[in-house]
Order: sequence, then C-alpha cells, then structure tokens
Amino acid sequence: MDKIIFSGFAFLFLFFATKGEVLAHCPLCVAAAGAGLTLSDALGIDDSITGIWLGAFIGATSLYTQRLLSSRWQWVLKRWVGTLISLAFVFLTILSFYRFNLVVRHGDIFGFDKLPFGMVLGVGVFLAMDYFNNLIKTKNGKALFPYQSIVLSFFAITLASFLVYILINFYI
Repeated sequence: MDKIIFSGFAFLFLFFATKGEVLAHCPLCVAAAGAGLTLSDALGIDDSITGIWLGAFIGATSLYTQRLLSSRWQWVLKRWVGTLISLAFVFLTILSFYRFNLVVRHGDIFGFDKLPFGMVLGVGVFLAMDYFNNLIKTKNGKALFPYQSIVLSFFAITLASFLVYILINFYI
C-alpha cells in the first residue's frame, strides 16, 4: 500500500514540476495562510484556530491546482470541478491527519475534533471570500483597491479566528 501512495505522490510531483509557467491563484494568499499557520503553531494556539489557517491554505492550494489543471485540460474542467477539487483536498488532508495520528483529541467543537472543524471552516471562509472577491470584480470590472483579494481573504480568516477564539473560550 505504501508503494502505491508513494507512486501517487511521485506522479503528482512530476506532473506539477513539469509546468513551465506558474498560474497561482494568489501567491500572497498562499504565503499569508502558510505564515499564519506557522505562527499559530509556534505560539501554541488552539487547534481549531490553527485549523482555520490550515483550511485557508488548503483552499488557496486547491484554487491553484484548479487553475493549473484548467490551463492544461480546459475541455475537461467545468465550473463545478473546482468545488470537487477543494472537497478532495480537504477530505484527503483530514484523512491523512487521522491516518498519521496528527489530530490530538483533547476536546471538540459541536462534536467534531478541533483541527478538522477549523480546517473545514477555514476552507469555507476562504472560498466564500474568493467568490465574493470575484463577484466584486465582475460587477465593477476591476478590483476596488490594490491587493483586494489578499485583504479580503486575510480579514475574513482573521475574523473567523477571532470568532472561534471567543466561541471556545467563552461559550464551550
């Protein structure tokens, strides 16, 4: 089984490494999510809040993958495939976290372990902000201000983190 998993990762690595041009969703979004994840882990912040940042990172990575795949195989991908890619990324990440015992079960939120709860919330907030940002750009024909997508995403993830902090410290 391990050989199959290794072969799958090797195939994906070679597939993405052979791309000549990078078509990232938003490199600043990916960097901000990764920096937030690293900072929250280093500071010992609750797993649910760390999960939110990890979820945002997964969301940014899934959008990057969607754009990469659509540049290669436009005829295959439809609009709803991006949602499936995001769901697959979340599912496979959570599955691998459970498989390698990375989810510490020291509490839950609404019956869910804290880290997966945060990851699902983070992906949802990130993708909702991406949709909202695209809606603004479509309606106005352009962004309202420079770096609009990173500002909206970062603000939404920070707000979600703050609200979960209040939830876990004062209500649960």
